[in-house]
Amino acid sequence: MGYLKWRSIWNNKPAGKTSERNCGGIYSEVGMNQIVHTIIYYDHICWFYVNNQWHNRYLDAIIPFFRNQWFWAPLYLFLALFVPSRFGVRGVAWCLFFVLCFGLSDQLSASLLKPLFHRIRPCNDPELASLVRTLVPCGGGYSFPSSHASNHFSLGVFSSLTLSRVYPKIWLLPIAWAALVSFSQVYVGVHFPLDVFCGGILGTCVGVLGGRVFNRRFSLVDIAPTTGN
Repeated sequence: MGYLKWRSIWNNKPAGKTSERNCGGIYSEVGMNQIVHTIIYYDHICWFYVNNQWHNRYLDAIIPFFRNQWFWAPLYLFLALFVPSRFGVRGVAWCLFFVLCFGLSDQLSASLLKPLFHRIRPCNDPELASLVRTLVPCGGGYSFPSSHASNHFSLGVFSSLTLSRVYPKIWLLPIAWAALVSFSQVYVGVHFPLDVFCGGILGTCVGVLGGRVFNRRFSLVDIAPTTGN
């Protein structure tokens, strides 16, 4: 019933005006509008299932913690203490790059792109009021792209590119962490899947840039202790 109700709402939304003029520019604009509408339609369908259908009381109790910055404070404190003590001055540089990646991705997503796209959060959209499950305070900011996703993917990818050169087995953990935080944003009702997907791409680009610059200038491999034979 939930899916049928969802389709009944969105099937009534216009796909864009059509035109019979023999003008390539107008037809191109109509075609682009239809493509955008189709992407948004399936974006909303995916959001509906994650937020409204695929849930239970146990996940409802746990997942909101994953997108709370204070929940991860012990992890940040551990990195701030462990990396400098393990790698010295280069470890301090690593912490600075870590913060710089966060700041750059946050500024790009929150200060540049969100005001540009003006996409309403699902928890603030009056058309979705009867469908959305909001498990955390919604907030008044815009939705696209997700700053949580961009920030955590920038940190996760940067950490993976730099720390995995010393600890190869952990390369996937920071990325899985970022993906978990991003998924939680959709689950609790404050973002659409497209928001976190594009935020993740933005954060990945920032993380790759930061990781490559750091590895070129302050590689941790050079000072990592070796295991004796």
